[in-house]
Amino acid sequence: MPQSLIFRTVNIDGQAIRTAVRPGTSNRTPLLLFNGIGANLEVLSPFIDALDPGLEVIAFDAPGVGESSTPSRPYRFSGLARLVTRMLDCLDYGQVHVLGVSWGGGLAQQFAHDYPERCKKLILAATAVGAFMVPGKPQVLWAMATPRRYLQPAQVLKLAPLIYGGSFRRNPELAQAHANRASSAGKLGYYWQLFASLGWTSLHWLHRLHQPTLVLAGDDDPLIPLINMRLLAWRIPNAQLRIIDDGHLFLITRTETIAPMVMKFLGEE
Repeated sequence: MPQSLIFRTVNIDGQAIRTAVRPGTSNRTPLLLFNGIGANLEVLSPFIDALDPGLEVIAFDAPGVGESSTPSRPYRFSGLARLVTRMLDCLDYGQVHVLGVSWGGGLAQQFAHDYPERCKKLILAATAVGAFMVPGKPQVLWAMATPRRYLQPAQVLKLAPLIYGGSFRRNPELAQAHANRASSAGKLGYYWQLFASLGWTSLHWLHRLHQPTLVLAGDDDPLIPLINMRLLAWRIPNAQLRIIDDGHLFLITRTETIAPMVMKFLGEE
């Protein structure tokens, strides 16, 4: 990760949450990142590096991920959203922009719904409405059911083209770079994250999200078929959809395209 990041661990209800802040300009609303399932905050380092240096960025390891502690009992998305608000309080942040990718996109939706006063703008990347989504292929879902790609780096090279599609199909070096950034806190934290989203859906309350929303979708995403992102953009009142020529992890494989797009959206009134 960049040297400019400031790392801090905050303790909330007995949970040690590892955070990282890239300082920016004080008069700009900071951007809070919600990562994908099992992914430590370092995974998003290429994207953070590509953002305008004046934008303050907040990242964290979810409970049971990276260097955050693993809870004895699982959270639901509503509990995680509440935990995030307390984390922001500990870090002395009020309102933030929010970007959620994949599993983190579900948590981002929950946060925006439960704490609208804390979420100014919302960016949803490669995510879905939860239980009523159009699923990916069975072999892709089966591969996602275990944390093998984080516990055994060699598995990333095998599974990345299947799970992530897009650039990962064509460039094995991307899978190796991804494996080098990823680290796991163990199986239990991963399964707790799966439980957090089990049976969850945002479909019935998406129409209540009034934050300006940018929906980003990959056109070759084996995990989250494109129709799911179209559904999000249709259900959220103030949403715009952008389709990227890539797979599930376009946020880190197309940083030169995505970062300016995000900055433009955050700068719009």
